[in-house]
Amino acid sequence: MKLYTPAFIALFFANLAHVASFGAFFLFPLYITGHGGTSQDIGIIMGAFSLASALLRPWVANMIDRLGPKHSYSIGCGILAVMPLTHLWCIGPIQDYYPLLLLIRVVHGIGLAICFTAVFTFVIDFIPVARLNEGIGIFGSSGLVGIALGPLVTEPFIKLYGETALFFVAALLATLAFLFQLPVRPPCQRSIDHAATPGFFSLLRTRKLFICACLSLLFGIGLAATGNFIAPYAEEKQLSFISLYYLAYSCAAIAVRFTLGRLADRIGENRIIPWGLMIAAGGLLFTPLVNGNILLLVVGFIFGIGHGLLFPSLNSMAIRGVPYAIRGKITGIFTGGIDSGVFLGALVLGVIGRAYGFTILFLCAGVLILSGLLLFRLAPRQMSKTAQIGQ
Repeated sequence: MKLYTPAFIALFFANLAHVASFGAFFLFPLYITGHGGTSQDIGIIMGAFSLASALLRPWVANMIDRLGPKHSYSIGCGILAVMPLTHLWCIGPIQDYYPLLLLIRVVHGIGLAICFTAVFTFVIDFIPVARLNEGIGIFGSSGLVGIALGPLVTEPFIKLYGETALFFVAALLATLAFLFQLPVRPPCQRSIDHAATPGFFSLLRTRKLFICACLSLLFGIGLAATGNFIAPYAEEKQLSFISLYYLAYSCAAIAVRFTLGRLADRIGENRIIPWGLMIAAGGLLFTPLVNGNILLLVVGFIFGIGHGLLFPSLNSMAIRGVPYAIRGKITGIFTGGIDSGVFLGALVLGVIGRAYGFTILFLCAGVLILSGLLLFRLAPRQMSKTAQIGQ
């Protein structure tokens, strides 16, 4: 079975566009500080986005298994296209509209949760089982391009047209995601007795998926550090091109996925994940040394390598060998773990940053990711083999 089918390619570009829409908001902390917010406000406001995404993940996963990933993804893209424009109502000092801004971020986060979970559930049907890690890695590279493209495209528009350009660019990118996925149809329609399938929390209690969710949570904390605090840290250091970090990050992760994807399928995720944890932690631990654009690019490149190893390996660990009827729930556990980490990271790291500064913030994030090595030792052997969960 071919990997690069028209459906795979269409979903690749849809995912790229919706992640670019999300990535544009990596510059949103500058909007917050520009309207009188602090690093703690960054943590709370950005964290509200991730909290909604994480808390509603069981409902989102069930919705995807019932409505199907195609319809669910369309709904998610619609939310991502509309919600950025609602930020235009937020004018003046941030304290004047704090509750409204939190509500907007919550609904926006729900849209991302639907998109993120639905698209990875959707694309699994178009990836050959023997190339699962490779396929997920290459498909996920579209998201990495989006992470780089979002701030890279948005930053010049903000400089030309002001801070509100962020919201128009994000809305346009999400609309493109909706259009890209329109022609794609699921390969088959299956009759499923949903009452007979295990629930979200029953699956989460299995040892393999619980450890996978915890590792995903730690990875999410690292993403919170890079997504929420690199921009204000670089601004504090008076660095001119913040988007360099995300460009290097994405290039590194994409290169890893295209060069090492098949290796992971041959040797198994168990031998890849520890390296991913160590390299991602290294990218964060070296961040306090940044004092120029070149070093900013280097630490972005290091963290990108870790991301390129971790994301497809954790995803493959979770999804490999599971039946069709519960793929939405399994993907929800994996992505929900990441979103929970992003929320906790944004909140806790924001408090740490305000109290102790960015240096301690990035050191704490790096140490937390390293702690995943201890957790991984508790994992059952051969976690990535095709044990049939839920059958």
